[in-house]
Amino acid sequence: MHIRGGLNLAPSGYGWSSGGYIADTKVDGQAASYSQQQWLSRDSTFGSWDGSVWNMVFSGVNGAPPNHFPNPSHTTLDQSPFTREKPYLYVDGSGAYNVFVPSSRQNSRGITWAGGATPGSSIPLSQFYVAKPGDSAATINSALGQGLNLLFTPGIYHVNQTINVTRANTVVLGLGYATIIPDNGVVPMRVADVDGVKLAGLLFDAGPVNSPVLLEVGPSGSSAGHAANPTSIQDVFFRIGGAGAGKATNSLIVNSDNTLIDHIWAWRGDHGAGIGWTTNTADTGLIVNGDNVLAYGLFVEHYQKYNVIWNGQGGRTIFFQNELPYDPPNQAAYMNGSTRGYAAYKVADSVTTHEAWGVGSYCYFNVDPTIVAARGFEVPNRAGVRFHNLLTVSLGGNGTITNVINTTGGPASGTATIPSYLVSYP
Repeated sequence: MHIRGGLNLAPSGYGWSSGGYIADTKVDGQAASYSQQQWLSRDSTFGSWDGSVWNMVFSGVNGAPPNHFPNPSHTTLDQSPFTREKPYLYVDGSGAYNVFVPSSRQNSRGITWAGGATPGSSIPLSQFYVAKPGDSAATINSALGQGLNLLFTPGIYHVNQTINVTRANTVVLGLGYATIIPDNGVVPMRVADVDGVKLAGLLFDAGPVNSPVLLEVGPSGSSAGHAANPTSIQDVFFRIGGAGAGKATNSLIVNSDNTLIDHIWAWRGDHGAGIGWTTNTADTGLIVNGDNVLAYGLFVEHYQKYNVIWNGQGGRTIFFQNELPYDPPNQAAYMNGSTRGYAAYKVADSVTTHEAWGVGSYCYFNVDPTIVAARGFEVPNRAGVRFHNLLTVSLGGNGTITNVINTTGGPASGTATIPSYLVSYP
């Protein structure tokens, strides 16, 4: 977007607001976050920035404030390591529909269209299967098998078998957050270990029968390199309960190396329909097994075990926001062996290289406020595993997070809702 003036990101009256994300956007005036608790801005240009609550992250943003943490809690990276803006539908000068696929960028900064147009290529709509609610997974798979890309029009899609994306460079684009619901516990979508698949604008909504995973990128054991042309997952949401009863052991599993994750919200519901500790069950929001996976904007909330598990080498995360589950009925129900609770973000003990910037985890154990989580982040103690600008916070004193990361930092407790900050680890 191009904002010809200033941009106020807060709701009227400046009530609390949870946060959000901007990318590839120019704001001529001042962008002001006011009451936003956390925010990610990527590859944009602002006249200036005003505001900080807990965790404001800027990656490749002209006009970003200097790095300062905490208070103001600004995490500023001069460049974004690798980016590729998501595909979008447009109408050309002759009135024909096309999907534009932006080119990738290395060490990027600022908007893609500073020169007047975003570099990339167009795909005519004739090369897409345009799916409509009521289409079966078999119909969709037949279209993919014919070499077509996939455009989901807005609506709800029940699938009784897995949608399999097997061709390199396939575009799977949802409009209006097209919603895919698995029936009878199937896995709703799998992507092969191929180059350049682009997934964007989808909502995976767990069904009432448990699915092992809602989206799997690359099969287990994937090992092909995709550094020049990775698969991307952009503006893809996952929901366990809320709209109705739902169960899924894992929401997103990434097995393919070099995958680009660019803004996901994985949410085990804390309100709405089908909500309860034994009702909308979900262990983990994101598991990364692939090497050299890069993530911008991980919003992962309320899962019952580790919210994120990172097993791959060379992973990087730029901005992570988490709330631990609200609803453990008691401490005994929220134990990881002999450890109280689960960390929000777990880097596997076998990992030797991992780096993260601007990460936060919050607790709000409102069913039993005496519950304690031992730590927000759990990582191996190695020089190659580095975290920058971390925080934990207890919302209104509903529970305690004893340490920020491993046995360092903290505790996050008390009714004042004041974060426990840590500038770096180790």
